Amino acid sequence: MYFTYSGTNELIMHTYVIYDIVKDRIRKKIADVCLDYGLKRIQYSAFLGDINTTRRRALEEKLTEQLGKAEGKIEVLSVCAKDFDKRTVIEETEK
Repeated sequence: MYFTYSGTNELIMHTYVIYDIVKDRIRKKIADVCLDYGLKRIQYSAFLGDINTTRRRALEEKLTEQLGKAEGKIEVLSVCAKDFDKRTVIEETEK
C-alpha cells in the first residue's frame, strides 16, 4: 500500500523541511516549529515527518510567519511512500 490516510481521509505524505537561514534566532524558531509539528531532525537544517495536507498548509503558514522578512530559504517537500521507499541514505557514524 502506497497511500496512508488520516482519520479525516486526507492523504498523509512523508514531508521534508529543509532550510538555510542566516540568523541563529530565526533558525531556532524554524526548528521549533518543525518539532511542534512532529517532524524529526535528520540533519542540522533538515526535518522529516508524516503529515496530512491540512497540517502541511498550516506548517507552511507558520514557517512563513517565523521567517518573516529575515534572509533565508525554506523548502517543504512531500514525497509519496512509493518514492520515499526508493530513497538512499548514506551515513557514517563515529566508531
